[in-house]
Amino acid sequence: MLTAVDHVQLAAPAGCEDLLRAYYTDVLGMREIPKPPVLAARGGCWFQAGAVQLHLGVDEDFRPAKKAHPGLRVTGIEAYAAHLEAGGARVVWDGDLPGHRRFYSEDPVGNRLEFLEPVAGVCPAP
Repeated sequence: MLTAVDHVQLAAPAGCEDLLRAYYTDVLGMREIPKPPVLAARGGCWFQAGAVQLHLGVDEDFRPAKKAHPGLRVTGIEAYAAHLEAGGARVVWDGDLPGHRRFYSEDPVGNRLEFLEPVAGVCPAP
């Protein structure tokens, strides 16, 4: 029986860890968490905010995901979008998900990220 999503893994090119650290900690507000030593030797980095974990692993044949993405729930989505834009991230709003405000952005290596917040008092379509 499934009980929860433990983490989401995204790919990244070799040698971009400092760029990812700056984005995921300074812009998204996550904190870096240590990788086990055997996994740390492979490169990449892991981040956490509350119960949400994103693992970024090195892929020698890296191509950013343009369609696949994690959906990250936020509170105060307008202010969060403004914070991302102030940090240099592009924000693209999308109004196609009933009962939610949402936008898309990309991390510094081009991985697509979705940010969404339920709209109070609106029931999503079944």
